[in-house]
Amino acid sequence: MKTLRAEHVGSGRDQAQWPRPDLPEYAFIGRSNVGKSSLINMLCGAGKLARVSNTPGRTRNVEHFRVFGGNGKAKGCDWYLADLPGYGFAKVSKGERSAWQSMLRTYLSERENLQCVFLLIDVRIPPQRNDQDMIQWLGEQGIPFVIVFTKSDKLSERKVVEHVSRYRIALKGTWNELPMMMITSATTGRGRDALIEFIDGVNRDSPTAVG
Repeated sequence: MKTLRAEHVGSGRDQAQWPRPDLPEYAFIGRSNVGKSSLINMLCGAGKLARVSNTPGRTRNVEHFRVFGGNGKAKGCDWYLADLPGYGFAKVSKGERSAWQSMLRTYLSERENLQCVFLLIDVRIPPQRNDQDMIQWLGEQGIPFVIVFTKSDKLSERKVVEHVSRYRIALKGTWNELPMMMITSATTGRGRDALIEFIDGVNRDSPTAVG
């Protein structure tokens, strides 16, 4: 299992507050309380790297982390991980929600070093309109993304397969080729190696990769 080291390098709502776009970057986004922070901590092997909370809407800025890809004899390059505010049922004012939406749209559309968006979906929940809207918008904008199902440890394997199939069926009406999908669990570590392998593969082809 590859060991990663990461550190928090910035928090902000506009481009002037974000790190220089000099490394490949991967963004994590999803409905409020989908388990983004837990998955980020599991991925990086750091229990308190990203703040975990039971209160939806805790992440309010784009939180940037630098992940150091090299580890001993292991080869790899450094990259940025961006933890984006959740959308959905967070209890915030309309003004705050509007500010989040504007920030997310700016980030996703204009962040020049963004390589891929990991769209997190709670595998226990039936297809939701706001998730499907985000999937559709990312596709229309031509932004590379992967659907990452979280909390797979909360269901039997049969139910996991069944619920993922629901999403495949829901998307077939508008997608000729379905987006890539991964199944994860922050509790058991499921999917960690697949995520890292995917990121390493993209980094090898990135012009901003630094060994």
